[in-house]
Amino acid sequence: MNCTPNVTTNAGGIPYLSSSNVTISTETVDIALGFRRIQPVGHLTIFIDDSIPTGTTGTLPVTITLNGTTRALTLPNGTPVTAEELIGVNIIDVFNDRFRGVLALMSRTIA
Repeated sequence: MNCTPNVTTNAGGIPYLSSSNVTISTETVDIALGFRRIQPVGHLTIFIDDSIPTGTTGTLPVTITLNGTTRALTLPNGTPVTAEELIGVNIIDVFNDRFRGVLALMSRTIA
């Protein structure tokens, strides 16, 4: 396993991760972040190099793969995030709690 030991963070210590690997299948849209050493609980800022393109089936659920584990991205209330909500978006803020299985979209920014 190839871990990236140094993760860029902002002044508040929030990890800033980049993904150039967005995979669109017939079942999900997956944003792969590779292997990173990050805290198991906290906020993440993710820059999506190749945003989800216009024309992607909007009802597809979005997943994020980090450290070999794929989890569904949800809204804070637990509702699954769909591709429609992220089409054309390049930056997302996510709350991650690996212990509770929470991966919640906190905000999104159109580039």
